[in-house]
Amino acid sequence: MGQKTHPYGFRVGITEDWNSRWYANKKGFGALLIEDQKIRRFIKGKYRFAGIPKIEIERTREEVKVVLHAARPGLIIGRKGAEVDKLREELEELTGRRVAVNIVEVKNPDISSTLVAEGIADALLKRQGFRRVMRMRGEGVMEAGARGVKIQISGRLGGAEMHRTEKLIIGSIPLQTLQSNIDYGVAEAVMTYGIIGIKVWIYKGQYDEESEHGDDA
Repeated sequence: MGQKTHPYGFRVGITEDWNSRWYANKKGFGALLIEDQKIRRFIKGKYRFAGIPKIEIERTREEVKVVLHAARPGLIIGRKGAEVDKLREELEELTGRRVAVNIVEVKNPDISSTLVAEGIADALLKRQGFRRVMRMRGEGVMEAGARGVKIQISGRLGGAEMHRTEKLIIGSIPLQTLQSNIDYGVAEAVMTYGIIGIKVWIYKGQYDEESEHGDDA
C-alpha cells in the first residue's frame, strides 16, 4: 500500500548481519541500547572527517569491542597509534567499561551510501547547486562499479520558500528483492534556512553472486 521500509532493516537477519551483536536481559537491554547510541554519536561527531559509514559493536561480559569501518583509517589511528589509544580511553570513560577498538578500511568509499550522502551534505553546505551535486555523485557511484543508484534530497532546496523533494535514479534499484544488496545511507545538511535531508540507495548486485565468486576464489 505504498508504505516504505528501511532497506537494511528489511534484510537484517536474512542477508545482513546486525550492527550491534550482544545479548542482554529485559532489565539491562534499554541501558545498553542507549550506550550503543552514545558510542556511535560520539565517534561520528569526533571523526566525521575520517569517513565512517558503519560502526559495529560487540559485547562480552568483560569488554565492549568497537569495529570502525573508515575510508581514511590513518586519521583515526594517528601517529604510532596515539589517536586510537586516546579514542579508546575516551570510550572507556563514556561507558565505564573496558573497550577494544578495531579499525577496518573501506576499500571503495565511492559505493558507500552513507559516505556519498555525507559528501552531498558537505557540498550543499559549500553552496553548490543541488542538481549538479546529485548528478556528479550519481555518475561517480556508477563509475565505481555500482549496478544502480537513487539519490533523494528534501527540504528548502536552494533557499526556496516551499519544501520539496528532488530525486535522481541511475541504473536499477530492486528494493523489494531480499537477495539484492542495497546499501542505504542518510545524512543532513544544516543550512541557514533549515535542514536538508539526503537519502542514498546503492545497488551493488546480488548476495548469491558474491558468494559464488567467493567459492570460485
